[in-house]
Amino acid sequence: MAANARPGLKGPAIFLAQFLDDKPPFDTLPNLARWAADLGYRGIQLPTLGPQCPNLERAAASQDYCDELLGQCADAGVAISELSTHLQGQLVAVHPAFSEAFDAFAPPALRGRPDERQAWAVKQLKLAAKASRRLGLKAVASFSGALLWPYVYPWPQRPAGLVDEGFTELARRWRPILDVYGEEGIDLCFELHPGEDLHDGATFERFLAAVDDHPRARILYDPSHFVLQQLDYLGFIDRYHARIGMFHVKDAEFRPDARSGVYGGYQDWAERPGRFRSLGDGQVDFGAIFSKLTQYGFDGWAVLEWECCLKDAAQGAAEGAPFIQRHLIQPATRAFDDFAGSDADPARNRRMLGLE
Repeated sequence: MAANARPGLKGPAIFLAQFLDDKPPFDTLPNLARWAADLGYRGIQLPTLGPQCPNLERAAASQDYCDELLGQCADAGVAISELSTHLQGQLVAVHPAFSEAFDAFAPPALRGRPDERQAWAVKQLKLAAKASRRLGLKAVASFSGALLWPYVYPWPQRPAGLVDEGFTELARRWRPILDVYGEEGIDLCFELHPGEDLHDGATFERFLAAVDDHPRARILYDPSHFVLQQLDYLGFIDRYHARIGMFHVKDAEFRPDARSGVYGGYQDWAERPGRFRSLGDGQVDFGAIFSKLTQYGFDGWAVLEWECCLKDAAQGAAEGAPFIQRHLIQPATRAFDDFAGSDADPARNRRMLGLE
């Protein structure tokens, strides 16, 4: 990169959550890093649960351990882009209707014990902030959890104050976590996702108000979830670009028919009108997205999240790196019409305006 070049999006990177396995090359971090590098990725976004993942307690306490993780990745030819705490974040706020289903995200000893499960999740989030600082990272990805999702469609009508109380409680749980992120100098980026209380711009704004516009509360921008909600994902960047701290490059399509629409009719993913697709197979205008993010100076990682109900993960991962690489934009260092410009001259400017 030229010395005077402005920073832009970095990449390609890949989120490893969907690829963890007990068989090579998905069984250890060094193997995963080499696999990603061989496909052309320059960064890997790491989950934090599983034997292949960083141990948050060790990473939060030991710089030597973090240096070892960084060295393993560097030896393979990739950098760590961010840590993910999606599963732990989900457990910060769980409505009782979903408690048993989400037990699978917690250690076996905590299943069926929601208060202890929540305390464990909160500790995990705080450890991830400290670990990220030691790893030299800027942000952590997470979900907000949900207390209000059973009431997302107001029938019967929601009792007065129910939504206010839900966001007050959500903020009460997250504010101490955000404060730790502030102390560590790390952003906490919520993936706005159906099933979470923070799932669109309106809910994120409501949460921000409840946490007094906490500077570390940021957004993980993933256009696929907005396609499925029929939300303007390009206008979203215009409105919220100052709060976007991370970017998942994931495709989707929405093709409603006479049988079902946004809600999907309880159908399996392959039969739903709205479904996730591999990069380039859906309807997301990534050219416009990369242009807008570049326009607003976003300099984070472009991270593939592979989720597709039709294409195999191996093909999706192999196609993802060159797809992202083609969309990366080196920000311009000068205006294209500079050659026709002239030096500033206030007197001339006034004459040209007929003011002298």
